[in-house]
Amino acid sequence: MLYELLYPLHERFGAFNVFRYITFRTGGAVLTAIVLSLALGPWFIATLRRLAVGQNIRELGPASHQVKAGTPTMGGLLILFALIASTLLWARLSNPYLWIAVGVTALFGLVGFADDFLKVRRGRNLGLTARVKFLLQTLVAAAAAAVLLKLPAVFGIAPTLTFPFLKDVAVNLGWLYVPFVVMVLVGASNAVNLTDGLDGLAIGSTLIAAATYAIFTYVAGHKVVANYLQVVAVPGVGEVTVFCGALVGASLGFLWFNCHPAEVFMGDVGSLALGGAIGTVAVLAKQELVLVLVGGLFVMEALSVILQVSFFKVTGGKRVFRMAPLHHHFELTGWSEPKIIVRFWLIAIFFALLGLSTLKLR
Repeated sequence: MLYELLYPLHERFGAFNVFRYITFRTGGAVLTAIVLSLALGPWFIATLRRLAVGQNIRELGPASHQVKAGTPTMGGLLILFALIASTLLWARLSNPYLWIAVGVTALFGLVGFADDFLKVRRGRNLGLTARVKFLLQTLVAAAAAAVLLKLPAVFGIAPTLTFPFLKDVAVNLGWLYVPFVVMVLVGASNAVNLTDGLDGLAIGSTLIAAATYAIFTYVAGHKVVANYLQVVAVPGVGEVTVFCGALVGASLGFLWFNCHPAEVFMGDVGSLALGGAIGTVAVLAKQELVLVLVGGLFVMEALSVILQVSFFKVTGGKRVFRMAPLHHHFELTGWSEPKIIVRFWLIAIFFALLGLSTLKLR
């Protein structure tokens, strides 16, 4: 919005030429999202308490988590407001990639909101059924893939798949591109959701992934830099860097209230939306497989659940971990919650750096 309003004035007032630069507007989006989160956070949390929108703790979880029952949830609404408002304020609104990122994030958030609303209304940790939730996520992801394929050729999105650490290797997926995008978006959304089990763990890890993909989107949108680093250039996708910056700012602002001991939880409205956002950005930047590295912590958490459930069924009741997702396993081994959170953040940073290394190691 500010770009459309202020950049045209640069011919008379040279200072407004700064709005031309994605880096400047990304910085503005980061700061705006932080300020919005910090300014609205206390009022928002107080409103959730007044409406009795409290967290229901599942009975099968660690016993130490029972003290968190009643903590305000659905804080993801604050994240989404700060993210979307900041993005629309600082980004070029004519960019279709931007609207795809915002739209998918909002729709995944809507699915999460329905899930949270039912949990609060029923007073139990029971919202949408897994089948319904998966179906809704799949529909949103499939719609996003279809829109990408229908974009004008000038925006350069092709149904191809590139591989990290390999140059000049691209596979045209054809019609398989749609189910592939569905797998990336739904997988990322649910992986972040599974990670959201300790105070600040999911939002801190999302912050790291968002900052990393801000670099990937900027590189992909800058033809000269993309050619130098031998990655796929995607004309126009650089504008999504502003979205990533807003996500970093909204995450930082929310972490102020969500750090241990949390004053508010993000709920599914936050975790499903954030996972969808990261997955969408990975698709737009044509760095889908790198998401396995950048989001390595999320992958670990998801795989721990898959392995636990599979092993339990095959062996008739035996377990690999004391409890899944993985962070609960370490809780039950005696690690304190803050120690797990910080160490998992460090792991997330390691994976992010490994993902960034693919820009040069080819």
